[in-house]
Amino acid sequence: MEEALLPLFPLEVVLLPEEPLPLHIFEDRYKEMVAECLEAKTKGLGQQEFGVVFAKENEICSVGCSARIVNVTRKYEDGRMDILTVGRRRFEIVLTNEERSYLRGSVEFFDDDDADTPGDSEAASAIELFTRFIRKLRQASEMPIHLTRPYRYLSFRLAAPLPLDVEMKQQLLTIRSEAERLRQLVSTMEFMSEQFDRIEKARKRAGGNGHNRP
Repeated sequence: MEEALLPLFPLEVVLLPEEPLPLHIFEDRYKEMVAECLEAKTKGLGQQEFGVVFAKENEICSVGCSARIVNVTRKYEDGRMDILTVGRRRFEIVLTNEERSYLRGSVEFFDDDDADTPGDSEAASAIELFTRFIRKLRQASEMPIHLTRPYRYLSFRLAAPLPLDVEMKQQLLTIRSEAERLRQLVSTMEFMSEQFDRIEKARKRAGGNGHNRP
């Protein structure tokens, strides 16, 4: 039963599958949690992952994503540490357990419900839109974009580097259809791209003549 309980780390961020997440661990309860995950990883036994759940106004969302510790990037003399994690599996919390210093939960891991996957043309269109938008944001027209096949979880891989608000990321996390996630993400990217273009045009007009008009 102990190993079945997933340690939970409430944060004001949303972690997606395959998304990297660097963390600074400074609270004693989470030092303990991470130390136990690292020990389990070394031994190959026990609970090696912890769950990242979005916390807002003293409440946590019921759907989260487990995190695997890739490595410890820095240790401090007072026990604090910097770690690099990566998102793995989505889960839904069935019940919580407060017997330890940190919160744990009985969870049900889940994946997409059906085989409703986007076709090659839909995937290619989404990648093209993503590439154009990222290059706009970073002002690097020749910046290479590498997305290796197979395109499993393409929606999550495209969403991770985008400046999405946490509510949108949480919504994507809960959707159990890759095709539907990708449709929603494409719609959001189109809106964000249009907004970016309008802001850039206004900025250039304002900077060009000092009166914000032609």
